[in-house]
Amino acid sequence: MSDCVFCSIVDGEIPGHVVHETDRVLAFLDANPLREGHTLVIPKAHHERLGEMPDELAGEVFAVARRLPDAIADAVGADGATVAVNDGPAAGQEVPHSHVHVVPRTDGDDVGPVHALFADRPEVSDDRLAEIASAIEA
Repeated sequence: MSDCVFCSIVDGEIPGHVVHETDRVLAFLDANPLREGHTLVIPKAHHERLGEMPDELAGEVFAVARRLPDAIADAVGADGATVAVNDGPAAGQEVPHSHVHVVPRTDGDDVGPVHALFADRPEVSDDRLAEIASAIEA
């Protein structure tokens, strides 16, 4: 896709600090990192949303994302990582090319867990949970 910044990185039109590359997956440092070592893992083929990726490709993307936290931790002195996907604009996806964030974390960084994103959590009954589970399964 010609107007996609991530596709431009894949095509070499925009420089990127690549940390891992396969035939179908690219991992590079985020140009606007949340922490030093913040890495993005993308499919080289353009897929805007996670669900658009073929299963095999999604597996390759997540296989790379799974291997990065330890290497990033060693490089920047982190204690762990938050691995996340913002899927769609409502979820905060800013670049319309599916990607996985691997953000290094340190003990006591005061960012909190992913649960901290939602200060106002809903109360959901068991009946409603069953209804939602059935709808998702269908």
